[in-house]
Amino acid sequence: MKKLLLATTAASLLAGASFADGHAKEVKLGILIGFTGPIESLTGPMAAGAELAMAEVTESGMLLDGAKVTPMRADTGCIDNGLSTANAERMIADGINGLIGGDCSGVTGAILSNVAVPNGMVMISPSATSPGLSTAEDNDLFFRTAPSDAREGQVMADVLMDRGIKSIALTYTNNDYGKGLADAITTSFEAVGGEVTISAAHEDGKADYSAEVGALASAGGDLLVVAGYLDQGGLGIINASLDSGAYDTFGLPGGMIGDSLPANVGDALNGSFGQIAGSGGEGIEKLTAMATDFDATSPYTPESYDAAALFMLAMQAADSVDPADYGSKILDVANAPGEKIYPGELGKALEILKNGGEVDYVGASAVELIGPGESAGSYREIEVQDGKNVTVKFR
Repeated sequence: MKKLLLATTAASLLAGASFADGHAKEVKLGILIGFTGPIESLTGPMAAGAELAMAEVTESGMLLDGAKVTPMRADTGCIDNGLSTANAERMIADGINGLIGGDCSGVTGAILSNVAVPNGMVMISPSATSPGLSTAEDNDLFFRTAPSDAREGQVMADVLMDRGIKSIALTYTNNDYGKGLADAITTSFEAVGGEVTISAAHEDGKADYSAEVGALASAGGDLLVVAGYLDQGGLGIINASLDSGAYDTFGLPGGMIGDSLPANVGDALNGSFGQIAGSGGEGIEKLTAMATDFDATSPYTPESYDAAALFMLAMQAADSVDPADYGSKILDVANAPGEKIYPGELGKALEILKNGGEVDYVGASAVELIGPGESAGSYREIEVQDGKNVTVKFR
């Protein structure tokens, strides 16, 4: 993303007025994601993951001499720019010190340009993946713990080729996320010798997708890749395809991975496959053990825990809750050098930072932030088996 060295004078004054008390005894972190809308089945665990990190830090008593971390939730609807920006503005007025969100790419861009940048507020998104966000003018305020769809396009091309798929029909939800992901899949798949017979947008919220499926089927292809939302049009496309017999196996990018899809489609989805951001190893194992009342492996939940953790570690490193002070520390605490930090070790990390040491936050999703402040990206390859999403490989 375009990193501007200085915020505007107006934004700086606003930030200075809002965050003058660098050592407030209460730290407020906003969680602004789609509790309604096309990915609502994912956002409960996402919020729970972020709040688990906050509770861990509060319990440790190590953040800025014992500050309590308070979560504040609000809705984006995933695709509602007006709702998203209004709720972001309300959170700013209510005194948040950092913003976890948005979730879907279009609303994330709207929040960034219309609210975060004018108010000097740092954002860390756990799930917005549009490549366009990599070049957004953000005044050094925007980060994400999920990788760009430019990377997912490469991963999906590898998955398709490894499974012997030589041609695909492709449909995508008609917004920034869908178009960016479709372009990335097309470019990457064609680069390794695959053929995209058609790339066609679909609208969310329709009752009947038979016309869209008819056009996709006419173009042919070994497989239908659905770059949509699992609780909206993507689900409708799959059901219409199965009802008509047009396709019986589907390629499923990140927005289509979640427990609700196989639950809603049934056994007919068995054999379909795809990928979503995620990693194996010590980090996710520790988070899973900690999460007693929600599924820590749910999509973008590890990334949500990590987004919250990065905020609090950066505040400790800067000795301030002012975004103008701690924003520059996020890349420092996320990357080497320093002691590696996993879920459950946030108190330890805060103590290291308080004593002038360095940490390399690995977290639950193997955090490594690259140039534009986004995740370098590892993925779980998923296959639907016996009505459930099963991780078959990490890439």
